[in-house]
Amino acid sequence: MYIKELTNDEFNSFTSEFPYKSFYQTPEYAFTMIREKNEAFFLGLIDDNYIMAACLVIVERRNKFKYAYSPRGYLIDFNDYTLVEEFTKLLKEYLGKKDIVAFKINPMIIKTIYNNQKKIIYENKHYNSIFEQLLKLGYNHSGYNDYFEAIKPRFEAVLNIDDDPQKIFSNIDKSYRNKIKNAIEDGIHVYKGNYNELVYLYEQSKYKYPRSFEFLQDIYKHYDQKGMVDLYYAKLNTEEYLINSQREHEEIEQETNVINYKIIEKPDKDKTKLINRKLETDSLLNKFENKLVSATSLLQEHPNGIVLASLMIIKYYGTIYMFMDGYDMNYRYLNAKHLLLWKVIEEYSKKGFKKFNLGGISNINKEDKYKGLNEFRMNFGGCAVEYAGDFELVTNNTLYFMYKKTLKIKNLMKKD
Repeated sequence: MYIKELTNDEFNSFTSEFPYKSFYQTPEYAFTMIREKNEAFFLGLIDDNYIMAACLVIVERRNKFKYAYSPRGYLIDFNDYTLVEEFTKLLKEYLGKKDIVAFKINPMIIKTIYNNQKKIIYENKHYNSIFEQLLKLGYNHSGYNDYFEAIKPRFEAVLNIDDDPQKIFSNIDKSYRNKIKNAIEDGIHVYKGNYNELVYLYEQSKYKYPRSFEFLQDIYKHYDQKGMVDLYYAKLNTEEYLINSQREHEEIEQETNVINYKIIEKPDKDKTKLINRKLETDSLLNKFENKLVSATSLLQEHPNGIVLASLMIIKYYGTIYMFMDGYDMNYRYLNAKHLLLWKVIEEYSKKGFKKFNLGGISNINKEDKYKGLNEFRMNFGGCAVEYAGDFELVTNNTLYFMYKKTLKIKNLMKKD
């Protein structure tokens, strides 16, 4: 067996037959990372002219040292210890000769899967043996991080959409179903966007994604060449919003007047239920009055509507991935993002896609600052997939020693 640098076509041919893969392991992602001033190439393990394993290698400069990583790791059968051992040995030699100090992988080795009630529904019976084998081969495990310290998230929310849309909708958290219905009633509509409308996504996501607008444009252009990317956004029709707000206000005002009449005109009857309902309607009337004032103002200021939320998805072998999403925090109360996600789920379910990967979450078994993110992505009825995390393989001992020493000096200087 030997290591060889693969062409894009050779790599794509191999991945097409491989069962577990990610859009991060594609030429399109490699092209984007090259534009980000990295080096990127594909390596394959060859035996008798057949590709037995492969990976994307991205090389970046760290303090003048070359450090490599592979998002979502190797395309290999991790249960085949001999194959993993040979690939590791040859990769170490190949990358070491390129003066790469170390190679970090983030493999798609599933450890556990939890349902949206945080109950274990799957445990990988081979996990412990795979993990121990990697350690024996010289990989250093970076630990079971609970947050987003890894190359890619150690936990992901994944929803099965290979079902009737009505059934999928019924499995969504009840409060979210109500928010989706309210968003529709308020006059929010979902549209398919294009390259020229990427600015919506960038403006709504730049506060949480440390990527440039050019990065977003590159991702779209590269994946769009193969028809693998789509952009969607949710927009409020402010005229409809005002009309609906007026209708709601009128309905609750009429009910309030009827209750007031009954309380005054029927003094001999038990009024407990009426009074309780009057308290409720008075509260709702105040709420809808405020909404009506806000809707009037929004129509005046934004007669052409307001883009409230946006989403870019990558389509890859039966799965859609939420690559990036955003929303206007000033209008989060309108629940446009809930409606946007549901409409995308509904559309791609009808198109025959199997899964919707809603992206990274933190450890769902811990209460933390990402609780809101976790609940939002899990409340659509999916499950939480837990992966092994990051493994680092030292590929050039001499340079790695110097690299680590440089890091220590740099950290000490920061403390001073």
